[in-house]
Amino acid sequence: MSLLIERAHYFVSAHNMRQLPPDEGAEVAFAGRSNAGKSSALNALTRQNALARVSKTPGRTQQLVFFRVTLEAHLVDLPGYGYAKVPLDLQAHWQAFIDQYFRTRQALRGLVVVMDIRHPLKEYDRQMLSYAVQRGLPAHALLTKADKLSRSQQMISLNKVKKELHEAFGDTVGVQVFSGESRLGVDEARGIIGGWLGL
Repeated sequence: MSLLIERAHYFVSAHNMRQLPPDEGAEVAFAGRSNAGKSSALNALTRQNALARVSKTPGRTQQLVFFRVTLEAHLVDLPGYGYAKVPLDLQAHWQAFIDQYFRTRQALRGLVVVMDIRHPLKEYDRQMLSYAVQRGLPAHALLTKADKLSRSQQMISLNKVKKELHEAFGDTVGVQVFSGESRLGVDEARGIIGGWLGL
């Protein structure tokens, strides 16, 4: 499985529902605030340096970007949240697009929400997790940039997030510490994502 996910390559981008690839096979979506480290996480999971663009200007992903793992399996990078320089009508378009994608996409098998371990569970994070839970989809939170904290600080944050997620969503959302920099938690996350994709 871990070798398969390393085959991920750019497939297609979609700015609206008409541009989405056929609704078949299995796909896992990745969401996260603009500065949460989503691109770095995708790159670490696939062992690639530039699969997802790591930008000095957070929030550059402005479409749904599909990465093909196999003919039947895809990773989907959702637009980063926090588009300070983006017009409100475009923000509203993305919100409606993502909402429709979550409500109607049959190929969607799970959601990974990437959040900075130092600033977890912001409003957007909770909203994305709610989308998945309402659809009955599994969700998994990656607490990224864990290398910025000591081991004991990581555990304090992890336990706090676990408690809050359990109170909000029951047992439907998993959570782990993660670092693209040190590769902490990469194998654990790959196992979960690979399971959802049937790899």
